[in-house]
Order: sequence, then C-alpha cells, then structure tokens
Amino acid sequence: MTFSIVAYDSEKKEWGVAVQSKFIAVGAIVPFAKANVGAIATQAWCNTSYGPKGLALLEQGFTAEETLQTLTRYDPKREHRQVGIVDSFGDADSFTGKECFEWAGHIEGENYACQGNILASEDVVLAMSQAYKETKGDLVDRLFAALEAGQEEGGDKRGKQSAAILIVKEKGVYDGGTDNYINIRVDDHPTPIKELGRIFTLYDLSLLKRDDPEDIVKLEGDVLKTVKTILKTDGFYEGDIDAKLDIITKDSLKKWMHTNNFEVKEREDEYMWGAIYRYIQKRKEE
Repeated sequence: MTFSIVAYDSEKKEWGVAVQSKFIAVGAIVPFAKANVGAIATQAWCNTSYGPKGLALLEQGFTAEETLQTLTRYDPKREHRQVGIVDSFGDADSFTGKECFEWAGHIEGENYACQGNILASEDVVLAMSQAYKETKGDLVDRLFAALEAGQEEGGDKRGKQSAAILIVKEKGVYDGGTDNYINIRVDDHPTPIKELGRIFTLYDLSLLKRDDPEDIVKLEGDVLKTVKTILKTDGFYEGDIDAKLDIITKDSLKKWMHTNNFEVKEREDEYMWGAIYRYIQKRKEE
C-alpha cells in the first residue's frame, strides 16, 4: 500500500527516497540511504532488514541489481516483497514480488526507479517517472514532484496517511556532522504530501544553504513595508510601517530571524533571500 521513488543526483552527489502510503509512519519503515553508497526503498510486506543489509552490500561494491538478487534469493517471502535500489553510480533496479497486491509494479530510468503496490493503476508509477524526468531543480524538488504526480493519478488506492523524504550527501547536515541532508516525515495526516511540503518550507529556512544567488529581494519600498508588518505583528518592531531601512529595523529583523531559527538565511547587506520573503508574504496573507 505504498508508492516510492529512489533517485540519485549525479551533479550534487545526493541519494534520496520519497514515499507515501496508507500506513502509519511510513518514513520509519521504507527509506534507507547512505552518502556515496546508495538509497533503498523496501515495502509491500516490508522486510526492514533489506535496508541495512542492502546498504552494507552496496558499500562493499555490489551493484543495485546484485544487491537485489542477494537480498531476495533466500527470502521465503520474497514474492510478497517490493524493493527499489539506486547504487553509488546511479544505476537503479527494482523488484516486485508476484504475490504483491494489485496494482503492483515498477519502472526504472536513468538514476531512479519508481515502485508501488495496492495502487490505483499503473498510471501512478508512470506519472511519477514522467514528473521526475521533467521537473527542474534540486533532487528534493524532483522527489516532491514525483510524489504529487503519483497521488494525482490515484496513488495508494486505500487512501493517504503518511509520507517521507530522505536525502543524504557527504557532510549533508547543517554542521557537516552526518550525511543527513534532508530528513522529513509526516506520520499521520489526511493530506500527507501537502503537510510534508509545509514542513519542508520550514526545514529549508532553518537548515539548508541551497539558495539561488539570483533569488533575492531588496529591502526597500513595498517589500520593506511587508517585512515591517510581520515584524510588528510578531512583536519585534514598534515603529512606522514605512520604507525606511534603519538600524532599528535591521536589529528587529535580526532578532526575528534568530527567534525563528532562520540564521542560515541571514544576510549582512540590504537584501533578503527570496525564500524568507515568500514565507513573510504568506504570513501576511494569512
């Protein structure tokens, strides 16, 4: 009762898994990944040992195909399993057991594989594949597009409950201490992909340095008035809502940024990252 995608970004050296299911806390069961090694989605009648065992095989130099063959060869319930793997080189392979509930199947492409079981139809994985190939941007943007496209085609035919995205890269976490670059989950929600997107917006603002150098706005005119409106609403500014960027406004903005854990998006000039301003705009519209 799950659809997922495993994928590799060869330019940024990122490996990821995205998944949604009519099952509680799917992010605790399906996705596994390790930087410079690969990514695995294990599902259907899930054998969770496929995650750590598969990553160990990949780290020893096994290909995705060899890893799948090794994991399933002696598993007595192999025909009830479904697995997708992408290895360190981006080669992807999937396995769908003959006893998985309909519709069940997979599709493989360059640096990715989509798989699902108890789906509305084959169109779910086909749409995921198409969306992943056609979407521009970072790996996380492409994984979100795949999930959304799969759900639009009916997704898990039993319904929606949880979703997750896991992306790893070398020294990926904000301080470089682990490879955990993006690790977000929604364990129980009526619209888990949408909720996952909301959570990612905050995750991005707080933890990721992935801003486009051209995606900036100057703190002047209506932009500055909008910023001051939110600063005043949140209790960080008491002055006039005007277009004057003075020391009081700068200090207020800095305190607001720190309170919201947005330090990674701080700037010392007269500009603001577009991601922060879009968040402020949305706050103003609410």
